[in-house]
Amino acid sequence: MKRVNVLDLETSNKIAAGEVVERPFSVVKELVENSIDSGAKNITVETTDGGQKTIKVLDDGEGIHPDDIEKVFMPHATSKIKNIEDIYNINTMGFRGEALASIASVSNTILRSKIKEFDFGKEISITGGNINHIEDAACNLGTTIEVNDIFFNVPARQKFLKSSSRESAYITDILNRLALAHSDISFKLINNGKKVLTTYGTGNLVDTIRCVYGKSTCDNIINFERHTDIMSIYGYIGNSEISRGSRNNESIFVNKRYIKNKLITAAVENAFKSFLMINKYPFFVLFLDIFPEYIDVNVHPTKSEIKFRDDREIFKITFDTVHKALRDSLKDSFNIFPEEINNDLSSVPDDNNAKGGLLKDKVENKKELIQLPIDLKSKHEDTYNIERSNCYKDYGEKHPIERNEDFQLCKENSELLKIDKTYSKENVCSQIEVNPIKVEPKFPKLNIIGQFHSTYILAQYMDTLYLIDQHAAHEKILFEQYKKSIKENNIVAQILITPVIIELYHEDFMYYADNKETFSKVGFNIEVFGDNTISIREVPLVLGKPDIKNLFTDILENLKNMGSGETWEVKYNAIAKLACKAAIKANDNLSNIEMDALVEELRFINDPFNCPHGRPTIIKITLNELEKKFKRIQ
Repeated sequence: MKRVNVLDLETSNKIAAGEVVERPFSVVKELVENSIDSGAKNITVETTDGGQKTIKVLDDGEGIHPDDIEKVFMPHATSKIKNIEDIYNINTMGFRGEALASIASVSNTILRSKIKEFDFGKEISITGGNINHIEDAACNLGTTIEVNDIFFNVPARQKFLKSSSRESAYITDILNRLALAHSDISFKLINNGKKVLTTYGTGNLVDTIRCVYGKSTCDNIINFERHTDIMSIYGYIGNSEISRGSRNNESIFVNKRYIKNKLITAAVENAFKSFLMINKYPFFVLFLDIFPEYIDVNVHPTKSEIKFRDDREIFKITFDTVHKALRDSLKDSFNIFPEEINNDLSSVPDDNNAKGGLLKDKVENKKELIQLPIDLKSKHEDTYNIERSNCYKDYGEKHPIERNEDFQLCKENSELLKIDKTYSKENVCSQIEVNPIKVEPKFPKLNIIGQFHSTYILAQYMDTLYLIDQHAAHEKILFEQYKKSIKENNIVAQILITPVIIELYHEDFMYYADNKETFSKVGFNIEVFGDNTISIREVPLVLGKPDIKNLFTDILENLKNMGSGETWEVKYNAIAKLACKAAIKANDNLSNIEMDALVEELRFINDPFNCPHGRPTIIKITLNELEKKFKRIQ
């Protein structure tokens, strides 16, 4: 039987470091929270190589007493609590006393601090948990701590660190959250000598939101506030204009502590459900101030999770407060009663110039008319020029063999093209010159009957009825064409008349930098246009004329959610799925020629029976099944 060993101090500190110091951003979080607890009003963070080489935090707080300069690096040494009862009445960011000991055990650390009672400060240097020296030092009031070569003595942990730009993005994100939580403190972040974030400590949360997220976000937020006997909930929620494809812009603070909580997140998202598009997540900065005895923060080493005494009450108050703020915002915007929003849309005028018409568009998320990527009559010459070619043989053939893989339907100016009654091959040929190839069809040639509800194509073959979802079908055609072009490195791009300028958050810019090659590979021509700003000059032709800013943001969010471990193929598939937004939509009227061309194209793709998202494109109903429905046969 194995005997029990008591671990030495060095080993136990390294184990604790694995829980507290996950990566460089964890170090920044712990050190900045210590600065906040010290009463600092100005905090500066400087990093090099995403914090892997150097992290330096300077503050103007109370400082550390010279006699305590060595104690602060001892395990479980803290000035925040004295006994177990204090755990249930915590009003500080830190309290466990593990952070500095853990950080010092896996890095080269230098700390200087001065309090106002002394004319000079004290400096301590520690390498891998071992003290090098303690000596007097000249320094300003407050504390400066420098962490160098993190994980130098734990190479296994170093292997799990990501690129410098990705680690920088993590640091920027956590400092943004801390700045939002403490708008009365001025924060500065400098990465590799470049200023990334500056807030001014005005005490106004809106000013901090503007510094962190920019003016466009600040112009689209709504204030909310509610108070009860035991808690206060307040903050800002964004409208649908600044919703994103991920939860990266959701911030929750309980007693000014940044946490992640599924309960509160679900409450806010459910309140937003009536006001947002599907697969979009709201922007919000939510503060919950509650008596400490109603929560337990001692459930996770990083203090990023929290337990509430009454989950149901928290959910209800959060949901009601956010939902009321959104309803009141619509009421104020359109000068109507909130009941009309939910219960009486039918009575809202259709005139989009009237306030009611605007409301109806907003609430029902009315579909905009579409623009498809390639003009059958070559009217996009202002955007790009492509050689035309005759590609299709007579459509009267029952079993066409030669075809053009790149045939696409399109609309001009959001309306269907008027095709002459005199049918000719030139009117329906593709604009992309491709050598005809022989491909086996996946289902027989169908006879088009018509269109149902401007959404489903009805077709017949012998004694079988086919229902084809026009959006899903065209989406799959574009998806396979785009994927094939990516794979063969043969993307056709269109030059934009006016480049699209997008100012990104620093974190998003870092993700773009990591995936620059991916965007280039899929047909985007993007140039850096200043600090955290890009200029999109070319986009893939398959996109048509999309909302480029939102599409780029969606692609970037998708890549962020994937992480860095995904293969190129997985990333390209995800981008291709988003690119297929250019497909024709439900409720788009199609002519018989366009329906026939769409179904004909669908016959020859690799997998015509499911859209990129897994939904069926074709439903087959046999004559036998129909006759059973009408009780003609048993």
